[in-house]
Amino acid sequence: MAVVDVEHLTRSFGEVKALDGLTFSVEEGEIFGLVGPDGSGKTTCLRILCGLMAPTGGKAMVLGRDVAKEPERIKDQVGYMAQPAKLYEELTVRENIEFYADLYEVSKERYRERMNRLLEFSGLSPFTGRLFRNLSGGMKQKVGLSCALIHTPKVLFLDEPTNGVDPVSRRDFWKILYELRREKVTMVVASTYLDEADRCHRVAFFDRGKARMVMEPLALRKLLKERLFNLAVSDRRKALGLLKSMPEVLDPYVFGTGIHFLLRESSDVSAVKADLASAGLHEVVIERIQPTLEDVYLSLLERKGDKE
Repeated sequence: MAVVDVEHLTRSFGEVKALDGLTFSVEEGEIFGLVGPDGSGKTTCLRILCGLMAPTGGKAMVLGRDVAKEPERIKDQVGYMAQPAKLYEELTVRENIEFYADLYEVSKERYRERMNRLLEFSGLSPFTGRLFRNLSGGMKQKVGLSCALIHTPKVLFLDEPTNGVDPVSRRDFWKILYELRREKVTMVVASTYLDEADRCHRVAFFDRGKARMVMEPLALRKLLKERLFNLAVSDRRKALGLLKSMPEVLDPYVFGTGIHFLLRESSDVSAVKADLASAGLHEVVIERIQPTLEDVYLSLLERKGDKE
């Protein structure tokens, strides 16, 4: 059963199209990723799904309700966490969560049980009396998540929840999300981190207001039919220019301290190395590697952009 169903959704701000015919669906109990760069439409999409913004066209259904026509009917069944978590700096951890419990009219009996559960699995129990402004970035995000969950929503919308958070806190945050799956919470998570796409059941690759691809992370990797290589070289700028001129090489781009490139199936990588050497680049190391989702995103979206 589709908990979230988006069909040909559009949203314009003047002449700018933030969403352009967006279509995807999310099944019950899924962790569904909206992955893409800043400005690709992820936040606009989430705000529409929460009933905080009206679409220009198309349809967005959440829990069987049209969010444009009945936004109030879904608000007690969804949770939304913005980036960054926008809570009250002068309130403590407990006071912030209590405030949201009052907003959602959570009964005292249910609130106590829910509060203890949230504090336990988020690791916030020792910090309930600390002011929100004195928390680390990772802890602030955990408090924001607890506030979004205090009323036990069926669907949780998270807008870049780990942006700017240290690696350990990112790991802990995702552990919490996996725990929520046991409570059958459906989650839609927007992120600029492509490595986080691997943690989702399915991913929509956002690009200029459109969902270019929607599938499982493993299936996305298989879309790259060509062999992927990493080139380590001292003069990356010169090497990149040479690779772009080679007909057997596809989509070369700087990746970390090296250069990633795809090689056509009938081509030999030794020929690439020979061409680089003839241009004066002798100290090069080329090795075949397994594609990451970042490789898939950069390569496939670049080809789609060229076609358009």
